[in-house]
Amino acid sequence: MKYLFSLIAIVVLFSCQTQKMESKYSTIEYEAGACFGFCPIYKMTIQADRTAVLEAEHFNFSKGTTKDEFSKPREGTFTATIKEADYNQLVALLNDLDVKNLQEKYGTRNVSDLPTSYLRIKLADGTSKETEDYGKRGSEKLIEVYQIFEDLKQNQQWTKVK
Repeated sequence: MKYLFSLIAIVVLFSCQTQKMESKYSTIEYEAGACFGFCPIYKMTIQADRTAVLEAEHFNFSKGTTKDEFSKPREGTFTATIKEADYNQLVALLNDLDVKNLQEKYGTRNVSDLPTSYLRIKLADGTSKETEDYGKRGSEKLIEVYQIFEDLKQNQQWTKVK
């Protein structure tokens, strides 16, 4: 009987351990470009170990937006370790997106004041994928990925380094 309890205890212990999502991405980079308005301009690079660099230009942390913002120096370079749950959410979205089969370009340039985003992914197998999205409306799943990056600017512990 005590062997049965021991076996049950071991099974319960192993089943309660949190599972870490193994990333097949060595580097995930997202860049948001300018528009003829107050669009956030930045580049965020996240490594497989969840360390991240945010190069913030303009309109990322300011509360009020005015054209005077353009005359100010760039907001700075920041570092953080992305929270594991947020990183896992990003990786799950990328897995669902089927990164290797993304188009190289999305959007049409019929309107001249929309921002362009760039998603650059280096995979652990040595391959890479880059996609450009004029207007940031490539697909519903891509829009979700872009929103994750916007959220990461606000919900992580960023430390200014320059």
